[in-house]
Amino acid sequence: MSEAVTILGATGALGFGLAVRLGAAGVPVVIGSRDAGRAEDAANKAREQVPDGTFSGAQNADAAKANEVVFLCVPFRNQSENLTNLKPVLQPGQILVDATVPLAAAVSGKATRTIGVWQGSAAEQAQEMVPDGVTVISALHTVSAATLSDLSRPLDEDVLVCGRRRADKRRIAQIIDRIDGLRCVDAGPLEQARIVEPLTAMLIGINGRYKTHAGIRITNLPDGDLFPPLESKS
Repeated sequence: MSEAVTILGATGALGFGLAVRLGAAGVPVVIGSRDAGRAEDAANKAREQVPDGTFSGAQNADAAKANEVVFLCVPFRNQSENLTNLKPVLQPGQILVDATVPLAAAVSGKATRTIGVWQGSAAEQAQEMVPDGVTVISALHTVSAATLSDLSRPLDEDVLVCGRRRADKRRIAQIIDRIDGLRCVDAGPLEQARIVEPLTAMLIGINGRYKTHAGIRITNLPDGDLFPPLESKS
């Protein structure tokens, strides 16, 4: 059985889709919500879709403490509030995977535009807000929530992963890559999220024009492990 994970915001489309896909791949999932009842309702719904999966629900603080890897899948307008509330419970050594996108819709603008973030990106804002020793990894911005949550629809796309340490990115990639049809690609350090996050707005526009759920595929990459461990120095 794979490493268990926590998904905060799994009552929303992206978070729930991630939960059922990982659950179907054999990853135990703790679903977090501000309300424990809503979290348990989402866990029950996930069990209905994936009877063989392992799901539980808990209030955000309890869910965040349950596992070393925590996915944050909330709208940008809720990111700061969630991270402020989580600061007392997140511990050094944990990895927070941030899927937040600063879409202009957060301030009643268009979803095909992004807004400026003082730190450079939502992921960098998250890294500034989490306690010392907690690592933020940026991922999942270009995966359609609608496609992810529909288990009958096949996936065939890449997930661009940004972060400071290759070992942390590799760990997250090993979890996400368990989902059939997703392949993680090392997109560089965390500041590259400044480029990756706006791709969501671009894809929303493409999807609107073509009535589809497009994804991203990086071509001509080498076969095999895309996150090889760094050679230790003797």
